[in-house]
Amino acid sequence: MTRLLVECTHVFQHPKVNSGIQRVVRNVVNQLPESLDGVECIPVVLLKGKLYRVLMLGALNIPFFDALMIFGGRLGRLAHRFWQLHQRLHNQSNSRVIKRLLHVAYRVTAVTCFSLPLRVIEGINQYQLPKRCTPLQHQPGDQLVLLDSSWHTDFFPFAEQLKREGVGIVSVIYDLIPVTHPQFYDSRLVQVFNEWFDWITQTADGYVAISATVRDQVQEEVQRRLGSAKANALWFDYFHLGSELDLSEVDAAVEPRLARLFAAPEPVFLMVSTIEPRKNHDYLLDAFERAWAAGSKARLCIAGRVGWKCDALLARVRNHPQLNQRLFMFNDLSDTSLEHAYTHASSLVFPSFVEGFGLPLVEAMQRGLPAMGSDIPVFREIGGEFMAYFDLAEPQSLADLVIRFESSGQFPATRDVADWRWIGWREASAQLASRTLRNLPDVPLEQERQHAHCP
Repeated sequence: MTRLLVECTHVFQHPKVNSGIQRVVRNVVNQLPESLDGVECIPVVLLKGKLYRVLMLGALNIPFFDALMIFGGRLGRLAHRFWQLHQRLHNQSNSRVIKRLLHVAYRVTAVTCFSLPLRVIEGINQYQLPKRCTPLQHQPGDQLVLLDSSWHTDFFPFAEQLKREGVGIVSVIYDLIPVTHPQFYDSRLVQVFNEWFDWITQTADGYVAISATVRDQVQEEVQRRLGSAKANALWFDYFHLGSELDLSEVDAAVEPRLARLFAAPEPVFLMVSTIEPRKNHDYLLDAFERAWAAGSKARLCIAGRVGWKCDALLARVRNHPQLNQRLFMFNDLSDTSLEHAYTHASSLVFPSFVEGFGLPLVEAMQRGLPAMGSDIPVFREIGGEFMAYFDLAEPQSLADLVIRFESSGQFPATRDVADWRWIGWREASAQLASRTLRNLPDVPLEQERQHAHCP
């Protein structure tokens, strides 16, 4: 008997984190159908060598536990930034003595300020478990769908045990950017991701990517690592993500500074993403500086949390002569404020070098906000003729689009975004389940026939 066990361990452990993959996992799990054509769909977590059915993915909304969880998340991110600082100082020094002293100082500080407090927080959070999940017994024929960012976890040996006991392993792949473009990440993350992908290529029976573009990249990379014979025994598919901002609250207040920005009459071009190198914010600033030099009154709003390798970019923004005049930056917007930005901006601008999907494009266009994006394959897959595209080799091409739109009022895309349609998270979740099932060789014939023509 087949059951889909949809894994969401990292989000379960960090329910207050709300970016990128975490947003996808939370929405897919919350919209997961209880069953699909007789196949039960169960959200699960893998904790300390045990399998649990998720009863509540989000926090319990008990102030003490919620505050502790938020503090733990922030402490974890601070620990990562401290490690990045250590790596930077270590790499800059040529002295073996200084390198050794830095290592000792790092280890002492990491243990006392980060590791021990995080272990205490994890121990206290164990008291929440019975209210949020319950033990689940696996059975042969189950399919464990690794939906979450499993490179963060330590359940690899347990997943291998499940496979030996008849559980299929399906890996959801968001992108292969740490493999294909390692220059955009810290060397440690590249190493961790590569080790995880080595493990997943040896373990997974099938792969579901979040776009056809990524599916093709995954198939090519698996063939390169395993060889054609082994890769051809596996299956590869994809599903598309939804678009709703599930944490947006109708009665919640919009960030006052953001509200004032959109109350002014000049057009606002919105960029939504984590601030990190592959998002190409420098190109964005180059393009808008050219537009402003040509007389444009357009304003640029950068919205996104601070990521990695972005110190120079942040300094450029914070020291920019147009800051808080035509250039604005927000690093901690709620979903309510982000919804306000999407519904009041003139256009989204998205100059990424590479993406697995481009969720802000869908979030924007689903709300009728036209989008300008870099001319890369996955954006063509999502936006088609409804987007305007610019050349990443020439910032002037984006500046020209901005000036043209501002002066004519006509968005420079072939088709009107009002005619564009996309799925919601409920359809996305069902699509993930159906496209997994249609690739399973042991699904009953009636189920297989029903899934053969899934959209």
